[in-house]
Amino acid sequence: MKVREAKLSDANGIALVHVDSWRTTYRSILPDEYLMNLSYKRRKQLWETNIPKGNVFVAENDEGKIVGFASGGKERSGKYKEYEGELSSIYILEEYQGQGIGRLLVKSVIKEIQNSGINTMLVLVLEENNSRRFYEAIGGKQINKVVVEIAGKKINELVYGWDNIRNIFD
Repeated sequence: MKVREAKLSDANGIALVHVDSWRTTYRSILPDEYLMNLSYKRRKQLWETNIPKGNVFVAENDEGKIVGFASGGKERSGKYKEYEGELSSIYILEEYQGQGIGRLLVKSVIKEIQNSGINTMLVLVLEENNSRRFYEAIGGKQINKVVVEIAGKKINELVYGWDNIRNIFD
């Protein structure tokens, strides 16, 4: 498994992982119709915009296929002043989950966040998403619970925070 910084030419591979992982991860959480209508093309356009901004990483399998990605940077909402950084996305194809890829991707994002002088971080995750246990396992503390609406459905979203990202993987 190789983790590297994303290139613009990775946008299609990232879009495939983004859509396919949403369809498996959120299968019993979000309406099926919503998940089936997710667009590879729109996600590709999103990542063509986001990749040049930096701090987007991909995980490739031994054949060079993108099987996961993560991104992050400055906290986006402005609601959590004590948490300057944010892990804004991390998605891994279902068949590659549980193999340590998430740790490698998060390490890469954290390194870049730290390079910008930030030592705190948060992540938002749907409460029904089992991946929240990953954040708990790497020391994330629940700091808030908010209600979001996705596809007309109100869902709890948990906010996990780290007061010091230097020690997450020690």
